[in-house]
Amino acid sequence: MRRLPPGRSLRAGERAQLAAEIVAAYLRARRELRRAPIEQAVARLRAGSGERHEATAGEEVAEARRVGQAVVRTMRFLPGDTRCLRRSLVTLRLLARRGIAGRLVIGARSGPDFLAHAWVEHQGEPILSPLDGSFGRLVEI
Repeated sequence: MRRLPPGRSLRAGERAQLAAEIVAAYLRARRELRRAPIEQAVARLRAGSGERHEATAGEEVAEARRVGQAVVRTMRFLPGDTRCLRRSLVTLRLLARRGIAGRLVIGARSGPDFLAHAWVEHQGEPILSPLDGSFGRLVEI
């Protein structure tokens, strides 16, 4: 899959292609979560990873963040559950298609009320927000 062009806005056609890719990844993530445990769903979403491109670590993090932002913006308009876990799975799928490694992190906090959250990291850098950072890591996939 083609990487997002650094340093410039996407043209209308490129935005439409990216939105279509996000919708397709969302539908696939929903299907995978219904069919298998989370570990298998993540493995299937990563399958068929794209070709790795020569890029510096900073360039890859910037690209991963652009992908994550596009996922968040696009999924606001989709029906159904588009909260953190689904956003994270869609982001993992898009990163894998671009040859960029991503790690799903699921965390929780117990106070004042119990709350769980999922986010994506690349090379230890959060791609999708870990919110306020008060979540203890439960699992990384």
